[in-house]
Amino acid sequence: MTEVLSPLTVDDAIALLVEHDEAMPLAGGATLIAMRNASLVEPSHLVSLDRIAELRGIDRTADGTIRIGAMTRHCDTAACAELTGSLHVLRRAAGMIANRVVRNMGTMGGAVANADPAADYLPALACCDATLEIAGPEGRRSLSIHDYVDDWYETALGEGEIITAIMLPAPVEAPSAYRKIARVSGDYATASCAMALDPDGQGLRVAIGACGPGPLRDRAGEDALRGKLHDPAALAEFAGRLVALADPVDDVRGSAEYRLRLIPRLVASVLSELAPQKETA
Repeated sequence: MTEVLSPLTVDDAIALLVEHDEAMPLAGGATLIAMRNASLVEPSHLVSLDRIAELRGIDRTADGTIRIGAMTRHCDTAACAELTGSLHVLRRAAGMIANRVVRNMGTMGGAVANADPAADYLPALACCDATLEIAGPEGRRSLSIHDYVDDWYETALGEGEIITAIMLPAPVEAPSAYRKIARVSGDYATASCAMALDPDGQGLRVAIGACGPGPLRDRAGEDALRGKLHDPAALAEFAGRLVALADPVDDVRGSAEYRLRLIPRLVASVLSELAPQKETA
């Protein structure tokens, strides 16, 4: 029978993960408990992070950076008034996760640690250029979200490491949005798109989800598109570059071919939503 351990500090949690070889960290439990009940994972111990105060809350630092504790619930992220402008994309993604029960239970750190390519946070965080704060047996470190996913369901987290916080650049006055295509409301994405315009309305950042092991960004393509957001040929070329970067799979939510067709549609759809916002801002 799996034993649940409830440390009060990050250091104690890491020590327990190191002490028990087959232990797993337990965040909100929205995914892990379901996997355990289905016998997909059989940890000897669950190290609950629920009582660690350091891992909770959303705060703005002196330089405007937003810190989201790893144990912050999806519902709190979705309701956070600090996530405005260029960071609204993350608030919107949080509000589209599953259903109210899961949003009240699940946490950002747990979802990011699970690294499901079709989940909502990863493309939104990639669009925001987020940084992960990580603690482990060797100490603490920071890691760009762009360096986090190694392969399908594989991440740069080492043995005994946990995500402690997600750091976001200070928000700027620029519209952002998240959209996904799914079989039904609340389902994992068949494909998704997170987008933020630059403050001057001349450029953008785009991250595509569910079309590869991690979110897709094409910074060179974004640079080439600057000043051409209303040029159909330039937009088509940019979308084509994203399609070329994609590495989707066939699954119950859609074929790889279907996902590739969705990428240009999503880019055009989200841009059409954001461009009028910029023109009237």
